[in-house]
Amino acid sequence: MGFLLTDEQREFGRSLDTMLTAADTPAVLRAWAAGDHGPGRALWGRLADAGVFALAVPEAYGGLGPLPVEMAVACVELGRHAVPGPVAETLAAGVLLGGAGGPAAKEWLPRIASGTAVVSLLLEGHGPYALDADAADAVFTVAGDELRLAPGPGPSTVSVDPARRLFRPEQGGEVVAAGPGVGEAARAAGDRAAFATAGLALGCGEELLRATVAYVKQRTQFGVPVGSFQAVKHRLADTLLGLEFARPLLYGAAVELAEGSAGAGAAVAAAKVTAGEAGYAAARTALQSHGAIGYTEELALAWWLRRARPLRDAWGTPSACRARVLAG
Repeated sequence: MGFLLTDEQREFGRSLDTMLTAADTPAVLRAWAAGDHGPGRALWGRLADAGVFALAVPEAYGGLGPLPVEMAVACVELGRHAVPGPVAETLAAGVLLGGAGGPAAKEWLPRIASGTAVVSLLLEGHGPYALDADAADAVFTVAGDELRLAPGPGPSTVSVDPARRLFRPEQGGEVVAAGPGVGEAARAAGDRAAFATAGLALGCGEELLRATVAYVKQRTQFGVPVGSFQAVKHRLADTLLGLEFARPLLYGAAVELAEGSAGAGAAVAAAKVTAGEAGYAAARTALQSHGAIGYTEELALAWWLRRARPLRDAWGTPSACRARVLAG
C-alpha cells in the first residue's frame, strides 16, 4: 500500500501542534487531575473549533466525517500533548450515535461536533469503566441491543494516571435506542475508540522519545553527555524503530476504515497493539534514561510516563488485539 499524507492533512497536524504548544497542557493536566475541568473544557472548545470532534460526526448532523485519516493526524497530536479528557470515547460516540440514529443522534451529535458536549462510553466487552465520567455531559452504555444514557457517573476507582479518572456508571438509565443496529454500531464504535487510542499512544510515545533525547544530550557522566554512550544510543534507536513501525499501521488502518474494508477491524487491532507497545516501550526508555528524576513531579514528563501504560491497555489489551489480528 502506497500512502502519504496530503499537504492539507500535514498542515492540519502542524496547526494543532502549534495551538497545543501554546496551551500549556501540563497545567491543564494538573487542574484536570485535581477535579478542575474548566481549563480542560476551554481547551476542548478550541479543539472543536479546529474541527477535531467533527471528524467523527456525519455531515448530516453538522460534522465533517467520518474522516479516519484526519482523525489519526489529530489523535497523534493530542497524544503528543497529553490532552486530558475522554477524547477517544467522544470520537467513538460519534460513530455509535451515527450508526444508531434516532432522537439521541439528533440531540447529541451536533453538540459533539461543536465541542459543547464531552461524552464517555461503556461498551460491552471493553471493561467496566467509563473514562472521566464525572466531567462528561453524557455517559452512554451499551448492553446487548440497548443504548442507554447512564443516570450518573457512579463510583470512581484509582487509576495509574490521575488525569485519567475511571468510573463505574450507575446502572439503568433511559433507553435512547434499541435494536440490532445498536449492536452493530457499538462494534464499530469500539473499533473507532481503539483506533483513536492507538493514535494517542503513538503521540505519547513520540513526545517521550523527544524529551528523552533532549535530556540525554544535557545530562553528563564522566564528563560527557550520557547520550554519547553506545548503550543509550541503541536503546533510543530501538524506541524510535518501534514508533516508526507503528505509524504506517495506524494510517493503514485509517485507510481501511475509510474504505469500509472487511479487514478494518483486524487492521485497527494491529495498529493498537503496535502503537500501544511502542508507546509503553518509550515510557520505559524515558524513565531509565532520566533516572530517579523521572519519578518526580519536578518534570512534566511524569504525566506522559503515567499515561503510556493505560493507553496501551485501553480499548483492547495487547493480548486481545493480537487475538483479533490472528482471527482476521
